Amino acid sequence: MKTIHTAQNRPISWHEWGAPQGRPVIICPGAGMAGALPFGEDHARQSDLRMISVDRAGLGTSAPDTAKSFASWCDDIRTILAYIGAETADVIGFSQGAPFALALGASNLARTVSVVSGQDELRHPAIFSLLPEPLAAMVQRAQSDPEKLEAEMTEFATADWLWHMIETMSGEQDRLIYASEDFAPAYRAALNAGFQQGAAGYARDTILAMAPWPFKLEDITCPVYLWYGLKDTSPVHSPDFGVSLSKRIKNAQLHHFEDDGSAILWTKANEILSKLV
Repeated sequence: MKTIHTAQNRPISWHEWGAPQGRPVIICPGAGMAGALPFGEDHARQSDLRMISVDRAGLGTSAPDTAKSFASWCDDIRTILAYIGAETADVIGFSQGAPFALALGASNLARTVSVVSGQDELRHPAIFSLLPEPLAAMVQRAQSDPEKLEAEMTEFATADWLWHMIETMSGEQDRLIYASEDFAPAYRAALNAGFQQGAAGYARDTILAMAPWPFKLEDITCPVYLWYGLKDTSPVHSPDFGVSLSKRIKNAQLHHFEDDGSAILWTKANEILSKLV
């Protein structure tokens, strides 16, 4: 783990794997996740990719930020890039990490953006109409009363609760992977790390991801790779498996895996990373 401080003296932490001096790849982890849950380790080393998985503010060992926003997240990544001597990086966003990855694209900090099983802009009309009612109601609240919803989530959310939600929302194929003896301990460790300071960091991320995004996807000019497994059953990812996103983003390439679910970040890591070479 590495830690540096922002101009406001707030610690930001991250974990690395791959090639230590390679081309940087910023990883935006999924909901409530922190620490290291590596993927594509051999391919990253062979392709000279330096994988940098960043703990968002309030998760893992990155200090809380009561004013956390997509803009402050981009500032945090600027700080990391300056520290490693880079102006841009390839960016990968998994699940709830997708809007944070796309925000980096909109801020011209990304060389490329890869959205993997990514959450869509759920409040966008093309997507909102496809949501099941309980989720649609929560998305509406994230826009109309974000402070109250955030406070409620901070009160009740835990790593165990989120693990149960992931198991419940995942299809049988994904559950076999996520709950496997080899994978489950590492996934649960990432969630435990994400909640080690409490639920406030996760709650703020969720509000930011569910409310209308303040940046315009249409303004992203770098290549964007959209990766979805067509057996992904999570209602908080993309109901149309990235089709609407591919129409809104100028330089988007949409890739579907017919026989896979949401775990493609690990099961299809080599294919995903091969686009970055």
